Amino acid sequence: NLLITESTFGLPVFRWPPEETVVRQINDWWRDNQAKEICSVLYCYAIGKSQRVLAALDDGIGTIFTHGAIEKGVQAYRDSGVALPDTKHVASAESKQDFRGALVLAVPSAHGTTWMKRFGQVSTAMVSGWTMIRGWRRRRFMDHGFVISDHVDWPALMRAIRLCDPEEVWVDHGYSDIVARNLNHTGRKARAVES
Repeated sequence: NLLITESTFGLPVFRWPPEETVVRQINDWWRDNQAKEICSVLYCYAIGKSQRVLAALDDGIGTIFTHGAIEKGVQAYRDSGVALPDTKHVASAESKQDFRGALVLAVPSAHGTTWMKRFGQVSTAMVSGWTMIRGWRRRRFMDHGFVISDHVDWPALMRAIRLCDPEEVWVDHGYSDIVARNLNHTGRKARAVES
């Protein structure tokens, strides 16, 4: 009777490209940086997103290093039986480690910190649904943005609502007013709620 949904990316502009296309773009970016002999720093959220991305990377390209917060999650996944490519924890690297050509998975909060200085010349990128927004990279001082999200995009959200066919929809978190207004406009009873 009632469907309660979040709406983090509840705008029609949010339409995720196929994940295999984005993973190919990430691997190509890494290869390109390797050819330039610079380090690729890829920002991902520590739990879930970074392991999802790691599982999809082509580890044949080079060495993958991890930030401490990500390494903890990677180890937890491995301890649970999830196979992931080999990684090296940045903290365990030699003091004069040459990171040229390597890929470093880091948390977004590491961007612009002194922790980053050890990698030398870098190209930075973020994996997030937010990177779909025009101007996002420029505002965050990133070189690239790759669109992979753990949230539904607009078409998936609308499809889920149609498939559930509830009498009423409560929308929380994100663009809840816009989603509720759109649903009401199309004849479905909906309202934005605050958690």
